[in-house]
Amino acid sequence: MNGAAVIVALRVAATPQAAFTAFTRDIGTWWKSHPLFQLSRKGDGALRFDPAGPGGRLVTRFADGEEWEIGPVRHWLPGERLAFGWRLPSFAADQGTEVDVRFEAVGAETRVTVEHRGWGAIPQQHVARHGFELMLFQRRLGEHWRALLKAMAERA
Repeated sequence: MNGAAVIVALRVAATPQAAFTAFTRDIGTWWKSHPLFQLSRKGDGALRFDPAGPGGRLVTRFADGEEWEIGPVRHWLPGERLAFGWRLPSFAADQGTEVDVRFEAVGAETRVTVEHRGWGAIPQQHVARHGFELMLFQRRLGEHWRALLKAMAERA
């Protein structure tokens, strides 16, 4: 996978276990659609891990009832690490990115670090990149992930 990555970290007023639970169990609540980063023309739908745990997958259900598998869970270590594939419906069969989330205790808080990698393999002309050069795209996607983490922190 091409190494081009977006890395965002945020401290959360919760234990690593509580932050992990908020990220995984409550993703359908805190995940907010963004005009530049919608999963499809249908929006983002309602995200969930199904089943929650090792061997699961991140899926979304759109308003019309259609489901889409965003990606398989690759690591599920409660309170430590979560990694999963990330594919949009518009990706070709050989295209995909990966999200790796780390949960690290820092005093009474938890640093949640999201690394979303593999974007260098997605062409600039692809609808997911909006024609942005890689560095600009990474900056905008980083802003989106930061907003998502702030929303998740409110649930932790």
